[in-house]
Amino acid sequence: MKLLCSSALLLALAMTLSAQTNPPPLKLTALNPAQATRLARLALGCLPKEYPHKLDHVMNDAGEVRGPRELHPAFYGCFDWHSSVHGHWMLVRLLKEFPNLPEAAEIRTALDRNLTAANLRGEVEYLGQKSRVSFERTYGWAWLLKLAEELQAWDDPQGRDWSANLAPLTDAIVRRYLDFLPKQTYPIRTGVHPNTAFGLAFAWDYARATRQAQLAEVVRERSRTYFGGDTNYPAQLEPGGEDFFSPALMEADLMRRVLPPEEFQRWFAAYLPGLARGEPKNLLTPAIVTDRTDPKLVHLDGLNLSRAWCLRNLAAALPAGDARRGILSRAAAAHTGAGLAQVTSGDYAGEHWLGTFAVCLLLTPEP
Repeated sequence: MKLLCSSALLLALAMTLSAQTNPPPLKLTALNPAQATRLARLALGCLPKEYPHKLDHVMNDAGEVRGPRELHPAFYGCFDWHSSVHGHWMLVRLLKEFPNLPEAAEIRTALDRNLTAANLRGEVEYLGQKSRVSFERTYGWAWLLKLAEELQAWDDPQGRDWSANLAPLTDAIVRRYLDFLPKQTYPIRTGVHPNTAFGLAFAWDYARATRQAQLAEVVRERSRTYFGGDTNYPAQLEPGGEDFFSPALMEADLMRRVLPPEEFQRWFAAYLPGLARGEPKNLLTPAIVTDRTDPKLVHLDGLNLSRAWCLRNLAAALPAGDARRGILSRAAAAHTGAGLAQVTSGDYAGEHWLGTFAVCLLLTPEP
């Protein structure tokens, strides 16, 4: 199995994954079943945890003053809708990679309890109500398509049932991408949820994996329109104080996907012209987190993990012998170490979501 970070990058990197038992840091060369168990327990603990919860809910009248479980029968846990969605993805991904985990039966029970046809019809009905047009746009949309992609590629009886149950919601999200993207004149270049490049990247992955030609073409066209002319990107301004994405690197990782290799090489050289000199240094240096109980400051732990997967992907996209490969790979190693060491901080502010970013880093195939 190829990992998003190679064994050379992961060697001797520490990850603490249980606040309750406070085990010593783990030394990783690849994710093993014991480590997968610790990650799985994070999601198993938060999927049924309704509170605390941060709703993304526009109320049309007093009758819509309701709790998370009533509003979102499938995705009510993990503090917010999108974290619940990607917590489900994380469990599916771990179960596919480690089918004999001690938690396998518990994982299947949790998924079977939430991903019912009735629950997912409830999610579709919620999307169709008044004032829902921008609900979870596009971060939650992207993770829903990632969950759908994972299930559709799984040769498992229960997995096929969950995929079929999810299909109406998946179709609704695809329609939302197709309806919205042609109307979005300008990209959102933020380091948090609405980041356009991230939303496009996961939509592209889904479209390619499931042969959704119309979605793929819209994503390709929008990516070129939004980002194709970018040069000398001001990455020296990063990171922002609550980022969990690098706008610069997320955009580059998207363009790596949608552009032919030679065109990407030309685009990337103009986009970050100082990279061969190791500049800007702040883009290649892990972010510092001062308070992991603060729900915004802990975003920077996620930034280190998402930067790591972008840096590694970009290094792999460059020609052999290119000096930038080594620069990007070393930066990926540093960010991987910084991010994995903090997947569990002991506080729910990070624990309800950082495990997903770790699994995305460790168990996504190389490009």
